[in-house]
Amino acid sequence: MFNYECVINGKSINSKNKIQITSPVDLKVCGEVPELGVKEISMAFKSARDSQKNWEDLTLFDRIKYMNKWKELIIKNREHIANIMIKEIAKPLKDSLTEVDRTIEYIDYTIEEAKRMYPEIYTGDGMNVKNKYGIFDRIAKGVILAISPFNYPINLSMAKIAPSLIAGNTVVFKPATSGSIVGTFMSQLSLEAGLPAGVFNCVTGRGSVIGDELIKNPEINLISFTGSVPVGNRIKELAKGKDLILELGGKDPAIIIDGDLEKISSEIIGGAFSYSGQRCTGIKRVLVLEKDYDKIIKLLKDKVNKLSVGSPVDGSVIIPVIDIKTAEYLDELVSDAKAKGATIETGKARKGNLFYPTLISNVSLDMKIAWEEPFGPILPIIKCKSVEEMIEITNKSNFGLQASLFSNNISQAIKVAKQLNVGTVNLNGKPQRGPDNFPFLGVKDSGLGVQGIGETLKSVTRLKGIVINY
Repeated sequence: MFNYECVINGKSINSKNKIQITSPVDLKVCGEVPELGVKEISMAFKSARDSQKNWEDLTLFDRIKYMNKWKELIIKNREHIANIMIKEIAKPLKDSLTEVDRTIEYIDYTIEEAKRMYPEIYTGDGMNVKNKYGIFDRIAKGVILAISPFNYPINLSMAKIAPSLIAGNTVVFKPATSGSIVGTFMSQLSLEAGLPAGVFNCVTGRGSVIGDELIKNPEINLISFTGSVPVGNRIKELAKGKDLILELGGKDPAIIIDGDLEKISSEIIGGAFSYSGQRCTGIKRVLVLEKDYDKIIKLLKDKVNKLSVGSPVDGSVIIPVIDIKTAEYLDELVSDAKAKGATIETGKARKGNLFYPTLISNVSLDMKIAWEEPFGPILPIIKCKSVEEMIEITNKSNFGLQASLFSNNISQAIKVAKQLNVGTVNLNGKPQRGPDNFPFLGVKDSGLGVQGIGETLKSVTRLKGIVINY
């Protein structure tokens, strides 16, 4: 049983009421976190506001020293953090360790990038204005509310926290309920690192009780959220006057025009079934021309049948999805497709929340699986008559995160890529969030704002100008 406290104003905060965390591995309680209320939420934001100016007034190098102390404690507890993730979110050991290491690299790169955020200097000469200099520096926005998802509980939380703190902001951090054990443990490490009181605060609680209070708090300058579209839309509705960075869902297609189908099928399998498809950048549908349709089905089916299925403790590729509710939703999507004439090539079986990798052919556009995001190990294959139809189907989606485009004709590939209404097109490779120094963005219901280390540092700061007249 894991049991860690929250952090508010430099102190550990507990509560009589607890939220029990159920492990996806065996559907048994694996830990608990405090169930905080509105009073504690208000305390967290007040302490963040009260400490912000002093924190920003420190030199960049002083803020970096604190961040490095926190990072060293993450390194020291690398295996323990990974073991929490195995139990709390059913992420295999290898993937959990990779996530911790990626987080450490993220912090290091953020520090180096922050050192090179120089002021911009202008003269009035270009507008025929003499004796005028403009110096425009980047300053902290203030108080950041960071809300992280369950699937990357350390990497995607620190991707919000590290740039915010290094740039001089203070943070109130709300981890997803599944992922809050990792979040509270990381927060305890911040105390051990000696961060000044109020600079970093971690709160946990039920969204139905504290969700709206979190979003509406008047002390917030920016909300950085990663999660579902409905919650993202709720944030848009309530967060009036606050800056937003929203990373929401995706329905990323793999578009096959031509190429080595054997190699392409391997990329698709990795993109679709890694961490049981519980990734916003996972491949969630395949669009393929009639000439390659039967062959790609055979290649994918052969590879899907070789995927290991079981427990993350054993290092299986396909592991239990986060909860029973998700597994039931996956069942509904597959049943809907089958009822409307789809062929279940392999899979659909499930044991509790362990959903076997499922490949679906003969998918038509009236099926839910053609449009809805499963966030699980289901891959529909859609036969297309032309490249133009592929573009049309991609752009008709309410999502616009990423797409994969496979072709040996680079000229045609670039022309098609420019027509796809998504944030990023990956040519001859699967979608992915990184490398973390690349800009990361979605359009339509997939998000708002741009992330990536350099872009996030810009998002959590604003320009302030000083004009010198001489």
